[in-house]
Amino acid sequence: MGLAPIFFWRFGGPGPRVTNEQLGELLAPLVTGLGLEYVGIEFSPSRGSSLLRVYIDAPERPVTLDDCERTSREISALLDVNDPIEGRYTLEVSSPGLDRPLFTPQQFARFIGAQARVSTALPIAGRRRFQGVILGVDDEAVRIDQEGSEVEIAHGNIAKAKLVPDYEALGLVPAKKRRNEEAGSRARGPKHK
Repeated sequence: MGLAPIFFWRFGGPGPRVTNEQLGELLAPLVTGLGLEYVGIEFSPSRGSSLLRVYIDAPERPVTLDDCERTSREISALLDVNDPIEGRYTLEVSSPGLDRPLFTPQQFARFIGAQARVSTALPIAGRRRFQGVILGVDDEAVRIDQEGSEVEIAHGNIAKAKLVPDYEALGLVPAKKRRNEEAGSRARGPKHK
């Protein structure tokens, strides 16, 4: 489970539009310089207020609230100096959590054998959403098992990807499932011998 994200509202200058890749190139060295792992970003530009979500991880230990706060302060200062984002935006720094997003081929390779949910920019055989075990990864694509069939998804076609946690294997049961089980138990009534 991830920490609650840290939010900051900032006002950027009238600079040119920036891409996720450019923001990543700017932020990754700062995050690694703090002794943390730069996982990736989600940048959602909009007319009213954009959202910049930065995911960090800590080697060999969980991410702490202090890690998020410290990283957020440093990123905020760096963005103030470089001013890459046009207009108003919200900065959010968070741990990747159990349903960690996957941004790079190396991250997919790290989790071969785990379940992932992948959305594509362009459809593959009429589908844009896939879920299954990560079978492998190479320089060109990720292969996942989609209901018994191997699907190859080019890295450039991946719009969004994240792990699907196995809550039962982790000894955790999602609240919704727990409530449904409790409701079912109450509906059946007490057991009699």
